[in-house]
Amino acid sequence: MSGVRYEPVLGLEIHAELMTATKMFCACPVIDPLSGDPNTAICPVCTGLPGALPVINQTALEMAIKVGLALNCSIHETTWFARKNYFYPDLPKGYQISQFDNPVCHDGYVDVELKDGRTRRIRVRRAHLEEDTAKLTHLEGASKDYSLADYNRSSVPLLEIVTEPDFASVEEAVAFGTKIRSILRYLGVNTGDMEKGVLRFEANISVRPKGTTELNTRTEIKNLNSFGTLEAAATREIARQIDLVRAGKTIRQATLGWDADKGDVYSMRRKEDAHDYRYFPEPDLPPFKVARALVEKIRATVPELEDAKRARFMTELGLSAYDAGVLSVERPVAEYFEAAVQAFGGSPKTVANWMTGEVFRLLKDKGLDIAAVKTTPEQFAALIKLVEAKKVNANSAKDVLKDVLATGEDPAAVIKARGLEAVSDAGEIAAIIAGVLAANQTQVQQYLGGKETVFNSLFGLVMKASKGKASPDVVRQLLTERLAALRG
Repeated sequence: MSGVRYEPVLGLEIHAELMTATKMFCACPVIDPLSGDPNTAICPVCTGLPGALPVINQTALEMAIKVGLALNCSIHETTWFARKNYFYPDLPKGYQISQFDNPVCHDGYVDVELKDGRTRRIRVRRAHLEEDTAKLTHLEGASKDYSLADYNRSSVPLLEIVTEPDFASVEEAVAFGTKIRSILRYLGVNTGDMEKGVLRFEANISVRPKGTTELNTRTEIKNLNSFGTLEAAATREIARQIDLVRAGKTIRQATLGWDADKGDVYSMRRKEDAHDYRYFPEPDLPPFKVARALVEKIRATVPELEDAKRARFMTELGLSAYDAGVLSVERPVAEYFEAAVQAFGGSPKTVANWMTGEVFRLLKDKGLDIAAVKTTPEQFAALIKLVEAKKVNANSAKDVLKDVLATGEDPAAVIKARGLEAVSDAGEIAAIIAGVLAANQTQVQQYLGGKETVFNSLFGLVMKASKGKASPDVVRQLLTERLAALRG
């Protein structure tokens, strides 16, 4: 067996909390998982008290349909909820209200671009609604060996996206997960904040001899809450299974966890099959029909997604693949950029250069995103126009931009108030040059003696003497002419 080459087969289950105001089956508010006291956003329904009855969250259903349409899914006209029975401390009722037969979304696909330029079409088997579980905090040690349960998360709307086993590598799985995160954020149904657990992955993994088509026994790695964790855990599990097969051992179907400290998987429990959960229709929630008119109404609200926007930026605006990529990866950035391009009226490339250069640098330095920018796209475009018209030089404009992004002040007013208007009068600049040359005779003589690199130093001194207001083009021209005259 040692000479046989093996390949992985992977499928993903993606659990995405939906950004509704209230929970899936009750009126309790959905709160930030890292804020608020434990067990404060709860009621008899989401804590599973006897006699409490669930009511479907209409907004969650519409969000699920919106995601399904973005994933090219079909929408079942009739769908219903089921009870998924299992016992765990994070599940107060002893069952989870989920979907089994006839999920709301089914049979879709997503095209994923890989680093080598290939495009892979990944099939989406289903996307179904369910309620999230409570959050457990496990405490272990000499004096602690128990778990704490916070039911604030219990019954938060959860959309589970299940793929077919179409991934032939970890790279493909990570690329797909990244694409799904982008789609969810573009749709405004999930923040994509994986550190808060609002987006989680589960990887189903098996291996087989390369070139064969059978699907062998698989394992499932639970609760992977970052792309790095998904990559590390899946890579380790593939290697573990290949080692077992080559040693002639049996791979057992199991649910695994990931120990980041040890860099290894560990067994949580035997992997369940569908019949182990004893699914049956939820008796407190009757089947319901999804009207075609509702689906079409929701379809009209699906925005242009990242791939389409990136392609349009390249074809219509003439951007490079790099610029189009970084400007389309986040919907708010793309919308800010497009609004600025429209207001600018000139070359989109000029706006792109300011966005990907100065704006991104300032946001990165402060650890902020585009939502924190108080300057409107129209004000931003007006500042670029002033630079293009040589009414303010680029360095002064960058200093102004640094301040107005945080304050929302009008850039033109700030420039006027600070006296930063560009000086382009030849006579005024010539006088500044004469003063700089007179005060720096050593460097002048070095230049006249053939050390032409001194020119840049003299140029900088002239710009400094003008307090950065002199037109660089005029300074360069007049300084060159004056030094040539002295040399002659």
